[in-house]
Formats: sequence, C-alpha cells, structure tokens
Amino acid sequence: MSRIHPPVSIIGAPTDVGAGDRGARLGPEALRIAGLGEALAARGVDVLDRGNLEGPRNPWLGPVEGYRHLDEVTEWNRLVMEAMHAELAGGRMPILLGGDHCLGLGSITGVARYCREAGKKLRVLWLDAHADFNTSQVTPSGNIHGMPVACLCGLGPRELTHLGGDAPAITPDVVRQIGIRSVDQGEKKLVKEHGLDIYDMRYIDEVGMKRVMEEALDGMDDDTHLHVSFDVDFLDPSVAPGVGTTVPGGPNYREAQLCMEMIADSGRMASLDIMELNPILDRNNATALVAIDLVESLFGKSTLMRD
Repeated sequence: MSRIHPPVSIIGAPTDVGAGDRGARLGPEALRIAGLGEALAARGVDVLDRGNLEGPRNPWLGPVEGYRHLDEVTEWNRLVMEAMHAELAGGRMPILLGGDHCLGLGSITGVARYCREAGKKLRVLWLDAHADFNTSQVTPSGNIHGMPVACLCGLGPRELTHLGGDAPAITPDVVRQIGIRSVDQGEKKLVKEHGLDIYDMRYIDEVGMKRVMEEALDGMDDDTHLHVSFDVDFLDPSVAPGVGTTVPGGPNYREAQLCMEMIADSGRMASLDIMELNPILDRNNATALVAIDLVESLFGKSTLMRD
C-alpha cells in the first residue's frame, strides 16, 4: 500500500546523558551529514529540520539510588516530549534524532498524549537489541537508557513515570519489541511479569522476519498511530558498528530492510525515533549511512515498483 506522507519535522536531541559511553550526543549531526534530510526530500517528502533541542550537559557522575543523571534525563525527556507532541498537533510527522535511547521515554510519552487527544490507538515498534525494561532494583549500571520502556509502563522514578502528568504513559500491550537478544537477569523476570510482547532473535531465526512483522503489525486499523523507535543497535554489529552497546547476532541488512519495508507497506507510521548512533565508534559514518538507507525504506523505497 503506497501513501503520501505528511510533512516531516526533524528534531535533534544531542545528548548521551542516559548512556554509559560518550558519543551518542553526536548522532544527530552524523545523520544530517550522511544526508537524512536530502534523502527524504528526494522521495518527495516535505522536510523541515527544526535543529537541535538544548538541554543540560552530561555531568558524567555515578548512579544515585540506582539512577545516573536523573535530573538531566528528566529535563531532556521533557523537552523531547513537548517537541514531539507539538509537531504531531501541528499536523507534521516528527523524526527524533538521538542521542541515547532514554529519550524514547519522552518521545513516546508525547506521542501517547497526542493519541489520547486525537482519539487514536497507539502501537509502538521498539527495534532494539535490548528490552530496556530495567528498574533501579535490577539495573547493573544505573544507565537510564536501559529503562525507558519500564518507565513508560509505570515502573521507575515518579519524575519519569509521570513525565506527561498521567501514569503509566502506555500499557505493555501497546509495545512490540523486535530483534531483542540482550536482557539482564532481573529484567527477564519483569518482562515476563508484565507480559511484554517480545520477538527475540531466536524467534526471528525460527519463523523468519516476514512472519514476525506480520504478527507485530497485526490488528492495526485507520485509527492506529504507529510509532517506530529504532535503536541502531537493533542491527548486527557487522552492519552497524557505530553504537555503544553492540550485541552480536542481530538482524542482517536484508532482514532489516524487510522489516522497514513491511512497516512502510502498513501505511501507518506516524512518528519515528532514530537512536543510539555513536559516530565516535563508527567507521567512516557507515552506520549513519545504513540507518538512512533503512529510513528511506520506511518511507517507501523498494527495489521494484510494487502495488
């Protein structure tokens, strides 16, 4: 199913405040340099680059009561939440350029608020090597980029769970996680308790990406707003080395393309995050170029003209 995309707004969120490695704050510029805006414009998309949000600097301190940089993470996510909501309310599709994946919390909180106001159902595809369902009790590191899905579902510090005023921002049944292959021990128990819908790499190996995507996209209709949160470490490190938390055994290039093409075919994507690109760890901006190639597929690029 082809469609005309709404106008797109690119929003940069240059921070690694929720991460354990320095460098994800350079991700938005790396994606711009690799030609994201131009690639979308070449597909006939009306693109407006809003520039970068400006939030607190990363203090690089240790965890306090199980959380690193909670105040800074809260402020960055508040900025992201407001920016995402404003673009959707103005009839534009926001694309958030991270920055680390703690920002998925603010992004999806803003999207969920818009969906409640517009009477839409929300579906979230979380493309990632990690479930990001940690809490302060089970986190090995205190890095909040391992916690956004838990916070969205109401588990975590009040500053984050109530970011948009309501808690939880979403319920676990809204989320489909794809490509997961690294779940911390305590996190496994939480994921099971809360019934998170996870298509891990074993399942992808067993049934193939096509069936996984059919299942993950099933049940959407004209009232569904599809949000895609794309952590670049979703991809196998051989395809995308420029991330701080590489986990071997991820989707290969072709599997990732099929995933994106099937999302495009659904015609439902209405907001997007591109997260965790770390150009310091990349080779010749190769990971940014792959990410843009995949985003083009999200916007309808395919090998042949299809009906």
